[in-house]
Amino acid sequence: MHQFDRAFRFVLPAAAVAILATVLSVGWFTQPDRFAKGYAPEQPIPFSHELHAGTLRMQCQYCHSGVDKSRHAGIPSVDLCMGCHKVTKVDSPAIKKLTQIANANAPMPWQRVHTLPDHVFFDHRPHVNAGIACQSCHGEVQTMKVLTREMGMRMGNCLGCHRDPHAALPPGSKITKGAENCAACHR
Repeated sequence: MHQFDRAFRFVLPAAAVAILATVLSVGWFTQPDRFAKGYAPEQPIPFSHELHAGTLRMQCQYCHSGVDKSRHAGIPSVDLCMGCHKVTKVDSPAIKKLTQIANANAPMPWQRVHTLPDHVFFDHRPHVNAGIACQSCHGEVQTMKVLTREMGMRMGNCLGCHRDPHAALPPGSKITKGAENCAACHR
């Protein structure tokens, strides 16, 4: 019996570690691409943030108008794009396609770049209203011809910022920490 106890003390913890390592590995390696850093799905028409947010210096909130009023930043409507493109670059093949979509009164079938798993709750409002720049999570969007996810959508990235938000906050902010309780993000 003594020999059985000794083996049990070593086998059981080793088995538990092996099972945990397997579960974590499967979770990590089977993560859908849409949650990974570097994700850049093909879009229905090419859209350059480098041109619009960079060269033309359009503010993020011009196109993503819900970002300070809603959980979601929102994707711009075709009508918003057509506000400029009724007269700008109208001979471009991409703008001709945009015009066809607008004339059909259809939504643009954009592919989301920044998505989170269904079990994660995220609200843009407290982040934007605290003065956190879009680039903190989305990268230097104003330099991207093709929008690419710059930050992996892993819990550790969010917790790292919530625990030490100083780099993301504007100078003089009185915020010292973000929420770290599970219910803040998992609802």
